[in-house]
Amino acid sequence: MRASTFPKGFALATLSGCLWFLACTPFDLAPLAWIASVPMLLAVEQAPTVRRALLLGWWAGVIETGGGFYWIIDLAERFASFPWIAGAGVLVLFCALRALIFLLFTAVVLAVRRRRAVPMVLLAPLAMAASEYCVPQIFPCGQWITQAWAPLVIQITDITGPYGVTALLMMVNGALYDALTAWREERPRAGRVPLAAAALVLGAALLYGAVRMHAVDALRAQAPTLKIGLVQPNIPNSSTGEFSAEEAIRELTGLQNESQKLEREGAELTVWSEGAYPVALPRAIGIDFPPDSPARIRRGLQAPLLAGVAMYDEARDQYFNSALLLEGHGAVVGHYDKVELLAFGEYIPGLSLFPWLRNILPAGVGGYTPGAGPAVLPLSVARGPSWSLGPLICYEDILPGYVHRVGRLHPNLLVNLTVDSWYGAHAEPWEHLALSVFASVAVRTDLVRAVNSGVSALIDANGRVLSETYADDPYRHPLPPDGIVVTAARMPGGNTLYVRFGDWFATLAALGCAGLILLAWRRPREAAR
Repeated sequence: MRASTFPKGFALATLSGCLWFLACTPFDLAPLAWIASVPMLLAVEQAPTVRRALLLGWWAGVIETGGGFYWIIDLAERFASFPWIAGAGVLVLFCALRALIFLLFTAVVLAVRRRRAVPMVLLAPLAMAASEYCVPQIFPCGQWITQAWAPLVIQITDITGPYGVTALLMMVNGALYDALTAWREERPRAGRVPLAAAALVLGAALLYGAVRMHAVDALRAQAPTLKIGLVQPNIPNSSTGEFSAEEAIRELTGLQNESQKLEREGAELTVWSEGAYPVALPRAIGIDFPPDSPARIRRGLQAPLLAGVAMYDEARDQYFNSALLLEGHGAVVGHYDKVELLAFGEYIPGLSLFPWLRNILPAGVGGYTPGAGPAVLPLSVARGPSWSLGPLICYEDILPGYVHRVGRLHPNLLVNLTVDSWYGAHAEPWEHLALSVFASVAVRTDLVRAVNSGVSALIDANGRVLSETYADDPYRHPLPPDGIVVTAARMPGGNTLYVRFGDWFATLAALGCAGLILLAWRRPREAAR
């Protein structure tokens, strides 16, 4: 690219990155997502060399990631005790790696469009959905997050998964780009076809959303209900997992007192957040501790309790991040062990090959064992039929592939137990909430979230947040334990095309991109518009 035109391309790519993160919560300018990629596409296609085009596409991804994940600096400071400048370095590295999604997208666009005049209205949705699906992420997030608060738009998730929402956004972006290109080339009629095609598909998706929401609302209105108390302890986390006996008793007492209050408000099930019980429990626990034991879990409670706990298998020297269900009389009904462990938090990738990593990470990091697989926990209640609970711990509620596996067990209710206090109160807790709404739509069940410092919430089977608390930063202004009582509906979960076929849409998008690339390079070069 000529020196005089490179700043223009750089500015256009930067603009796209900014539009994308501004469309996302906590900024919540969601309409920007429908035009966000147009400047980047202009920059990429005007670049005379492949290297410059790839750089500009990647740069748009860097900006988008930096604006959405700036809380990583806080995370590095709190979790690893890094100085601010080192935390900023972690953010830069994270942005560079996550921007590989945009780099792959740009590579696909270039591979096709520089040899064949494939309309962007077709290519852009396939390329972005495939790129989001194929590029691994530590914190999985796609462009679909921008539409979390737009229920009509996200209903196609029960067919395509969230990748379909990304494709819908990019289809509109691609149509606008095609129309703009045709107008600049004084071929305005050529731009009408992609606009009409995009309008037709978008209209069909919104119509489907309206019809589906009406049907799900009708089913939900007739379903049995359950009042659930979500306890939000508002406590920071120790990276070492070590507590004094006094601190452990104080935290446990706070959980119990708040649970008692929620029971008085009508809670028929109480849920504690991830790792809320302050010490590790033996793997073989079958019943609560005696009433005179300071370790008793359900003190003063009558209803069942689903508690986030750490469990220790002494025979195998293994720790598990678990959800433990206790019935009203204190017997353990069952437990679920987290399957999808967080890299560099609950396990260390490559630790056996690079043992020196242990020396630079906080004590207690990376010591968990993954569970055998998804599970459901049976819940008997005083009134009405029994329930099948689908537990999701930490970020498992935002992993499309794992949500699909849980959905195959046909839970009546998804229950997410989470710790978000590492990340501050301004962005990440709200981003996590936004991403979690897609799980409820994909499986078509209500979803309750008990988060140690917020945002605790009830999300209905149409992905609407019906009740929510707030996000607290317990490291800077800790609040006393809190909670809410929500009313969830018992839904026949898992009866969706997405649960049945999984990520078929994203897989077909990837195959479609491969087919278009093959077609473009097997035929003689054609002037691309």
